[in-house]
Amino acid sequence: MANTLQKSRLIARTAFFALFLLAPVLNIFRFDLTTTNFIVFNQVLSFEITAEWLKTTDAMDTGLRILTRFVLPLIVIVIVGIYIFWRWGRIYCGWLCPHFSVVELVNDLMKRRTGRVTIWESSKTGEISHWYDWVLIVLVSASIAFLWALGLLSYLLPPIPMYIDVFTGELSRNPTIFLIAATTAFTLDFVLARHLFCKYGCALGVMQSLFWMMNSRSMLVEFDRDRAKLCQSCDKDCETACPMRLPVRSFKRAKFTCTQCAQCISACQEVQKDNPGGELLGWNAGEKTRHSSLIPIKTLPSETRHNRKNKD
Repeated sequence: MANTLQKSRLIARTAFFALFLLAPVLNIFRFDLTTTNFIVFNQVLSFEITAEWLKTTDAMDTGLRILTRFVLPLIVIVIVGIYIFWRWGRIYCGWLCPHFSVVELVNDLMKRRTGRVTIWESSKTGEISHWYDWVLIVLVSASIAFLWALGLLSYLLPPIPMYIDVFTGELSRNPTIFLIAATTAFTLDFVLARHLFCKYGCALGVMQSLFWMMNSRSMLVEFDRDRAKLCQSCDKDCETACPMRLPVRSFKRAKFTCTQCAQCISACQEVQKDNPGGELLGWNAGEKTRHSSLIPIKTLPSETRHNRKNKD
């Protein structure tokens, strides 16, 4: 089950990353700076409001066309997005986000080469890293960063001519500056602070977490505390597996930035594969859990409440 779950995530992330790179090329969505038009599914997003049409209509018809073709669809998208965040949390981050895909890829590479996934952690295996390991990590990160920068630039300039200019060395000055600056910034992010950006720097991620925390019945990776003694022989494999470096066996408040990637669940399944009772971590969707709200509420015993009331 663990392998199946992570394979499903890999397929979803790979498909979405391909969509992220190919959407401008296929004219699915992009903003063309040369014409200052949005292109959506190979059509210019103009709402068919042309100068000729405006001469034959009134302000009411114009307003209704903007309302039905732009404002209402945007409201529907926002409402659907809020519901998804409220119900499932950062599931976009864990299953689709191109940046989080890079986080996991670089984490895996760094763990294999150095025995750790961040520069400030000590090696879990006692493995000594060499200079060429770090060179490889930086080169891989820089390559992905350049691909990212190129992909983002293709959302702003006609993609095919821009790609031709890049590979023939004829790209103009401003796009070249953008590529260099973006590649440098992304490289630093991927090498030094990739999951910290997900935690504190991504506005979309924080917004997802806020809506998730508002719902006491949202999907949550929950720990079976009644069987906690089985963890005594485990070397925190679940927390080591978490790309966000979260205390996965703690309460919801401590997992504010959980991406629902289920890496911790998969790690626990692997550790407990010979245990008839199964893993100790699993998704809890729909059942209200303790300490699941954003603001903790302390419950006092009835006797304490009675004494306090009499005192008042």
